[in-house]
Amino acid sequence: MDSISLSKSMVDPLPVIPPWRKMVNRLLGYHSLTIGGIMLGVIIVVAIFAPWIAPHDPYAQDVTQRMIPPVWHIQGTWEHWLGTDKLGRDYWSRLLYGTRISLIIGFAAAILSGFIGTTLGILAGYFGGRTDAIISYLITTRLALPVVLVALAMASLVGGSLQIVIILLGSLLWDRFAVVARATTQQLRDSEFIASAKVLGASTWYILLREILPNILSPLIVVVTLEMAHAILLEATLSFLGLGVQPPLPSWGLMVAEGKAYMFFQPWVIAIPGVALMILVMAINLVGDGLRDLNAPQNRS
Repeated sequence: MDSISLSKSMVDPLPVIPPWRKMVNRLLGYHSLTIGGIMLGVIIVVAIFAPWIAPHDPYAQDVTQRMIPPVWHIQGTWEHWLGTDKLGRDYWSRLLYGTRISLIIGFAAAILSGFIGTTLGILAGYFGGRTDAIISYLITTRLALPVVLVALAMASLVGGSLQIVIILLGSLLWDRFAVVARATTQQLRDSEFIASAKVLGASTWYILLREILPNILSPLIVVVTLEMAHAILLEATLSFLGLGVQPPLPSWGLMVAEGKAYMFFQPWVIAIPGVALMILVMAINLVGDGLRDLNAPQNRS
């Protein structure tokens, strides 16, 4: 009897695990990616549904309600549970709408800089020679320029607005994309599948867009997360100095700037947007670290 049951158990096929479950189990194995993804997902959901979550109009001013402390203070109220600013605007509502501003600027600037840097890097890595020398000179020149000082100078010349900040940051943060794209393209341009595409008569643009670009996306996605966090911090810096997003838009850097006069008596006016900025940047960096570990050669399976 035991031999019969043993033979049946040996014949029974092993349970088939669906591919999506394998992918989920693999992703959950990277804790930084899981934690950062959950945090960033919550922040994105909050930004999308800010008009329905916010209890007050973030632009509505009421000087009779100015500088109400958060609810954990003795004078705090649940109507404005994170307090109000110097113009009586609800801090929680402005914080929610500020999430939208930070995510839009970070994502748009990363995409714009990624397009510029990836294009230059692929051209330099594939063609080499004089093209590589010219683009390498541009990369070196860009690396020699301090981003913050150049951003401050350009913002002071052209003025500050949401669109200008996105264009300005996108045109300054492309160097890392170019370096990564150039190095990875140089590794791929002599590969067998590239030679096969040339033999089959594929055009240069087909090889660049359909053969090389998909094979270098993994490291570029990691760079996107890094530059997105960098752009958010730079936007906060520019807005704090009055050269970024202009009032009444609820930028977190602008909220810190508006509350710096009260920092010694009501420190929460700069602590709340500062903590929100730290959480967002930390979530993006955790996602980037997790993607880097996931795409490491020893972890690809």
